[in-house]
Amino acid sequence: MKLLVDTKAKKVLFAEADKSCVDFLFYILSLPVATVIRLLKRKGMNYGCLPELYDSVENLNDSYIQSKDILLKPKSSVTGVAPVPFLSITDVPATHKSFYTCSSYNHLTVSDGPSAICTGCNSYMSRRLTYVAPPTAVGAVAAAGGFVKDLVTYMVMDDLVVKPMSTISSITLLNKFNVKDVGVLKEKVVNFGMGEALKLLKSSFESKGVLTSVFMSSVRLKTELVCQ
Repeated sequence: MKLLVDTKAKKVLFAEADKSCVDFLFYILSLPVATVIRLLKRKGMNYGCLPELYDSVENLNDSYIQSKDILLKPKSSVTGVAPVPFLSITDVPATHKSFYTCSSYNHLTVSDGPSAICTGCNSYMSRRLTYVAPPTAVGAVAAAGGFVKDLVTYMVMDDLVVKPMSTISSITLLNKFNVKDVGVLKEKVVNFGMGEALKLLKSSFESKGVLTSVFMSSVRLKTELVCQ
């Protein structure tokens, strides 16, 4: 990810990002709350009291709760989209759907879990049926993976507003930020991997200056090392 940094104001004005980065940002919108909590907890990034609520379910004896996985490991609502970078390498549940039925081929009842009881024969509905998305859900965009098309470079603002990159937009933003001296602007290329993705996920719940919050400390450190 390429950042445009205002060294005087010590903030990121915007970032130049490719398809994979934007796909990740949009994928955040589809993540269930429990998945977000689990991802952040494993990196020691707690958010408010939701981790305690998560732990309550996790620590509750099975005698008192019907299904922990429904709450702790919910599936994303997004289907028909190829894996998204960064989060796809974690234990985020797959976006495909699975249904279950009983062993009898004469009964047409289905369930989304193998512990349900068939109303026709009172046996467990443990035979798995795999959901196949219709053609409209796996069109040209989905086949390429992610959400946005790989046609342009995208501009990501500090508050995560996303728009196509253009020269006119960049000039307009410099006026908006009241940048009088372009000499204070520096271009910095930063790595955007799993660690940064989780920090960005956490910061997106806490700040309007997400890119500054996540990347400015590393930018300052690299600048100091170069000066030395």
